[in-house]
Amino acid sequence: MILAGKKASYTTLGCKLNFSETSTIRQKLEEAGTITVENRAAADLCIINTCSVTDMAEHKGRQLIRQVIHRNPEAVVVVVGCYAQLRAEELLKIEGVNLVLGAKDKFRIREYLEKMETPKSRESHGCDVFKLAGFDLAYSYGDRTRSFLKIQDGCDYFCSYCTIPYARGKSRSATIAEVEQAVNDLVEKGIREIILTGVNTGDFGRGKNENFTELIRHLDRNTAAERFRISSIEPNLLTNEIIGKIASSTRFMPHFHIPLQSGNNEVLRLMKRRYDRELFAEKVRTIREMCPDAFIGADVIAGMNGETLSHFEDSRDFIAEQDISQLHVFPYSERTGTRALDIGQRVPKPEKQRRVNELLEISAQKQSGFADRFTGQSRPVLFEANNHRGKMSGFTDNYLRVEQPFDPVQINRIVPVFLSTENLQKHNG
Repeated sequence: MILAGKKASYTTLGCKLNFSETSTIRQKLEEAGTITVENRAAADLCIINTCSVTDMAEHKGRQLIRQVIHRNPEAVVVVVGCYAQLRAEELLKIEGVNLVLGAKDKFRIREYLEKMETPKSRESHGCDVFKLAGFDLAYSYGDRTRSFLKIQDGCDYFCSYCTIPYARGKSRSATIAEVEQAVNDLVEKGIREIILTGVNTGDFGRGKNENFTELIRHLDRNTAAERFRISSIEPNLLTNEIIGKIASSTRFMPHFHIPLQSGNNEVLRLMKRRYDRELFAEKVRTIREMCPDAFIGADVIAGMNGETLSHFEDSRDFIAEQDISQLHVFPYSERTGTRALDIGQRVPKPEKQRRVNELLEISAQKQSGFADRFTGQSRPVLFEANNHRGKMSGFTDNYLRVEQPFDPVQINRIVPVFLSTENLQKHNG
């Protein structure tokens, strides 16, 4: 297939890591002469980057793929991402899917498309993810003023509910020098804020005699980036030294995202997590002591196999006591091949959703209370380019979303904004 002049559309489901990888795939195809279009129905190539973290994510992926094929039956449809690695043959059974690329091959998409003999070819390419040793650095660019920079991939933790190690393989990462070069490239492109992201970001440097603390120190001292954020970091990898570095830095924003998953220690043991709730609480206290204005987000799973009502209520009460800013709440989803399936006690779906709703109420209260703390203050905001009904929005240094009338002069600028009940959006989503 000759790619020059072909119109290509891109759709991303799932995490920030996927957004960075989709953008890198797009850059590779644009180098081959493709033209990026927003309208999937007008595209010759439709690339869909999928997620497999829950059964709902897979359902949304299948639904989206079928919609794309229905609206544009002549397009070549390529599916990549975690779902593509885990269930390649399942996806290839969808009539109209032409190419499915797993973890090893998604960045070789140009090569596979150029070798495609007919537009109606159908093939899949998977791999043994546990033999993957190389690392493909990726970053998002061109669709926003912030960039997600992939510095790490894979995971060695094997939590009992999670398929990510089976979709992405062992923990591996870029080098500090490679990350620095990517940051410099992004700064030259005009990016003002860079989010360091990975599957297990704090595990950066494994096998390379480098570590995440050294990376933070290096980027803070040796790059011209104005803002950094850390997408997520495990409680057992969030050291006091890292917290201190962020608290003292003008480049690293006062923003932490710490996966909790459950506030009950028995459930954490069922999940095979590597910490207890006391460690999580200690990290929150340390952040508040060193960096009192910081935004602290946390992930929580409700209705895990084996989570009794008593477990949930204990977890809920613990979470309510923590001085955090927001919860990302997920209902537990059974995943094929995970050890959680061996736990006999299931939580009925209606009860699972009830627990999710209780935690969402706590999250809304915490978000509102955190925003109220800063009403009447001035904080720096980086405004995005999106014009939504005459409004533009951006984030403060401590991750409060601010909205104001659209002004093109303010796009991609960091400006001080007086925070009020009118311009603060109390629910970041």
